[in-house]
Amino acid sequence: MKIGMEGLQSYQVASVRMLAGGLSLLPFFFKYIRQTPRDKIPVIILSGILGNGIPAYLFCLAETRIDSALAGILNALTPLMALLAGLVIFKSPFEKKQLIGVSIGLLGVVGLFAANGVNTGYWYYGFFILLATICYGVNISLVHHYLKGFSSVQLSSIALFFCAVFTFPVLLFSNFFPLFAGPHAPWIPLSAATTLGVLGSGIATVLFYILIQKAGSVFASMVTYALPVVAIGWGLLAGEQIGWVQVLCLGVILGGVYLVNKK
Repeated sequence: MKIGMEGLQSYQVASVRMLAGGLSLLPFFFKYIRQTPRDKIPVIILSGILGNGIPAYLFCLAETRIDSALAGILNALTPLMALLAGLVIFKSPFEKKQLIGVSIGLLGVVGLFAANGVNTGYWYYGFFILLATICYGVNISLVHHYLKGFSSVQLSSIALFFCAVFTFPVLLFSNFFPLFAGPHAPWIPLSAATTLGVLGSGIATVLFYILIQKAGSVFASMVTYALPVVAIGWGLLAGEQIGWVQVLCLGVILGGVYLVNKK
């Protein structure tokens, strides 16, 4: 995302990501769309919007102001949001320690914001990541409750196809294509956004649907344990400043995630 936004607007990077993700699975779309019950297609489209479309724009918008490492740390809230979505929307059973875990995780988020001081822009853009994790959490519960029995490639190809259809007009009407007519065309940012779409949306979505179906929604959300570590690693390579307070707050968040998932 950071490399993509060196030559493209945040909404253009997100749109290229969705378009590349949809195109990467296009052959599977034509195979599976005819095999999918019509009443399930709207649910799959909603899953794509919540699990890919909206978060793609929210993350890119947030990273215009916050570090990618911090975005990855905040992404660790996904299991907590999955639990809350299950409780509020799907009336899933819960244990007291899970709510304690959610509270601890949110305390870690408050610590992250406080560590940067009272900066309105920082709070504002960090909030976009929180909204993205809510979308992820609702999508995890949605897939777990309503889309069992479908193959991961089937769900991913249909979901990302419609995400690509919905986001293509953004590129069409945002002066995107004329950028590549001149001598200073942003090919490297385009390549970064395309790679993000193929790997971070196309392949990753297939793997994540497999994880939800094989291991359940709560266990699937535990992939979040690895996300901040990877994000911090890339952040260090990109020269971002990561302090011990951020790492401590990450530990608090993951401690809350541990309580939510402990069995």
